[in-house]
Amino acid sequence: MAKMTLEQLRALREEKTKELSRRDISDKQAYIVVGMGTCGIAAGAKDTLNAFIKELDTYNLTDVSVTQTGCMGLCYVEPTIEVTCTGMPTVIYGKVDPETAQAIVREHIVNKRLVNDHIFDRPAADIIGGGGR
Repeated sequence: MAKMTLEQLRALREEKTKELSRRDISDKQAYIVVGMGTCGIAAGAKDTLNAFIKELDTYNLTDVSVTQTGCMGLCYVEPTIEVTCTGMPTVIYGKVDPETAQAIVREHIVNKRLVNDHIFDRPAADIIGGGGR
């Protein structure tokens, strides 16, 4: 492996710090959780995760956390995504391909409108009256 210059190391540190800040769940306005169980990965969840990150960067949204979880139990509609956004109900979107991920960022996160044709569930805590972060 070739040696890195000090500038290359600084650039790498900045890049990795930015990537890690996306996973921080404290003091964020929205949270996106991508189901990355084997069924989700097989259905394309990695491409969906990357699409979320790219679209958030397009809008320069730094107050949105993107994390991963295992199976959400909705294998028939993978990839599945849970979105919690201030002032909106928490929902689980299903069949989220990269184009749908872009729509979720644009509509749900930015414009505060649900993407109704991809909602498949709401977390139990929301249904019983708890819910939210």
